[in-house]
Amino acid sequence: MVLSLCFLGTFPALLTLLERRGRLPQHTYLDYSITNFLAAVIIAFTLGEVGKSSDASPNFIQQLSQDNWPSVMFAMAGGVALSLGNLSSQYAWAFVGLSVTEVLICSIIVVIGSTLNYFLDNKINKAEILFPGVACFVIAVCLGSAVHSSNTADNKAKLNSLSANSDKELKPIDVAGFPSRVESTDPENADGSLRKAEAGTADFLVQLENRRSIKVFGKGTVIGLCLTFFAGVSLSLFSPAFNLATNDQWHTLKKGVPHLAVYTAFFYFSASCFVIAIVLNIIFLYRPLLNLPKTTFKAYLNDWNGRGWAFLAGFLCGFGNGLEFMGGQAAGYAAADSVQAFPLVSTFWGVVLFGEYRRSSRRTYVLLVSMLFMFTAAVGILMASSGHRKP
Repeated sequence: MVLSLCFLGTFPALLTLLERRGRLPQHTYLDYSITNFLAAVIIAFTLGEVGKSSDASPNFIQQLSQDNWPSVMFAMAGGVALSLGNLSSQYAWAFVGLSVTEVLICSIIVVIGSTLNYFLDNKINKAEILFPGVACFVIAVCLGSAVHSSNTADNKAKLNSLSANSDKELKPIDVAGFPSRVESTDPENADGSLRKAEAGTADFLVQLENRRSIKVFGKGTVIGLCLTFFAGVSLSLFSPAFNLATNDQWHTLKKGVPHLAVYTAFFYFSASCFVIAIVLNIIFLYRPLLNLPKTTFKAYLNDWNGRGWAFLAGFLCGFGNGLEFMGGQAAGYAAADSVQAFPLVSTFWGVVLFGEYRRSSRRTYVLLVSMLFMFTAAVGILMASSGHRKP
């Protein structure tokens, strides 16, 4: 679960880095999806084949031919929920910021997902500890929304005060009338001008907007928050669906058919996630969202700018999810949701790599610290609720 936390906290930073460098999110997500599925295949053919196979505990290959389709469908439904949630998150990071987006999403995941998992797991987690932790996540959601609003106000103030004596490539900006797109050179080959401005300044914000692929100036904050909450609700369903796939609490399997092993369920889970991601992003190549430029499948194949980072992000997410499910099968899926602490890792990368919240107001800093404190407390309480699944 600790490894899962680190992996899941790092992959969003890599995807955000590529978007800020101008790589189209459709290209990035297609690359990411390939290695995300490959991670599940590796887990299935290694850990899924370890140990002696038997009728009661079959290995991965043996389970592929068994009549376990009800559980397979639950696993695949979880994969669809994960794919839609991660796809929405990729766009939400641009509007709301990596730090706040991840805290909001993960808090929603815990509030909905952990509650469902508690009842699905036959209440093996300590309710008197679990639900106060869930309440702390609710408070973290409220604080996260406040941080986003405060930071947006700070950025507007910075842009309004942008000096007319700025660098020649920059112009004073009327935030209220800022166009939906900023004229710039080819974003795929943007130069390093972003480094000329100090993080947190108005010049930095304008240079970032010129370079990034998803243009956010002039768009309402409601778009970002709607994307964030949709992602949170979608992602809150994948863990309960996976729980049903591996433990068959609703008794959908025929008598004598063994439950899906974690590794087999994760394979089906990732396969459906992969298919949905590929289909949607190929559509988005030609019918992009949020006024992004159109592209083609051929252009995607030829786009090697940052492809290695996208592949790495897919591996990190794939292995992170696999490790989370292994922990959930052992200690209860409600307690395994403690890996949703990964926004603490994402916030570190957001501040260090992307200069988020630099030169913000004292109010924003107070709200940010309060949000992270409440989030940390909630995760600790959630981990303390761990139980032990009976064989």
